[in-house]
Amino acid sequence: MDLNQLYQRHQILLMRASSASSNNACRNHKSEAAGIARRIEAFQNALGALAAQSWRPEMAR
Repeated sequence: MDLNQLYQRHQILLMRASSASSNNACRNHKSEAAGIARRIEAFQNALGALAAQSWRPEMAR
């Protein structure tokens, strides 16, 4: 999966979390989004990109 696909998947999961019909579904979407955020952060850190700091995963609530 390329970086743009990761960005897209992350955004979709956050939108699904915000419109989830249950707290459990919301947590699951946020958890999956956090995993993707960690992948994005790792990718950017490997490149030395300053933007990596903005991809710290949000803790699922």
